[in-house]
Parts: sequence; C-alpha cells; structure tokens
Amino acid sequence: QLQASGGGLVLAGGSLRLSCAASGRTRSMYGMAWFRQAPGKEREFVSAIIWSGGKQSYTDSVKGRFTISRDIAKNTLYLQMNGLRPEDTALYYCAGKGASLPHGSNWYRSVAEYDYWGQGTLVTVSS
Repeated sequence: QLQASGGGLVLAGGSLRLSCAASGRTRSMYGMAWFRQAPGKEREFVSAIIWSGGKQSYTDSVKGRFTISRDIAKNTLYLQMNGLRPEDTALYYCAGKGASLPHGSNWYRSVAEYDYWGQGTLVTVSS
C-alpha cells in the first residue's frame, strides 16, 4: 500500500513537498516514481528513483525545479517541488515497481511498469 500526502494550494513560485509512505509488500521495490494527471489529460511521468542505487530521472518540464528523494529506513518517497507554476496543477500519484524486470531503457516513464499506486494528492498552483 502506498499513501501519498502533502498536496495543497500554493501561489505560483511557491513550494510544496509531497510524501509517499510504503507499507506491506510494497516495502521492497525496484523503483518508485511520481506521476501526475491534470483534468482532461492523461497521466504523465514526473520523476522516478531507483530504490537501492538512488538514480533519479525527471521529465524535462520539472528539471531544476523538482527533486525526488527517498528515505530507505522510513520506506518513504518524497518530491520537493520548488518554483511551482500553474501548469503543475494536477493530481499527483506515487507509484512503485516490484521485483519484475523492467522493459526497455525508459521503462520508468511508463504507467504500465508500476505495480502499486497511491491514492493521489492534489496540487493546485494559482497565478
């Protein structure tokens, strides 16, 4: 089970930190990620991290503004979001990939690669 939190309403240029706590069989995962879904749009990749090695990946629109991290001892994933823009407004989901082998070099961008999903936390950025 994944439990996401930390969303809210913020002015453009502001910051938020999202958290995603993993419990149960989700504790041992190959990687975790954040996706987001704006109204009327498909769910899109934001950022991912390999759980053991810590390698990070970001979509271009958030590079330099968002930072993904994890606390292995707490089994918790984070997304620090700075310089927020109105176009960042969306429901943010955390996702976890279990022990199955990834498919392709850009597997982490694919919704289909993830086995576990949190319930989503809403981020609203006003201009």
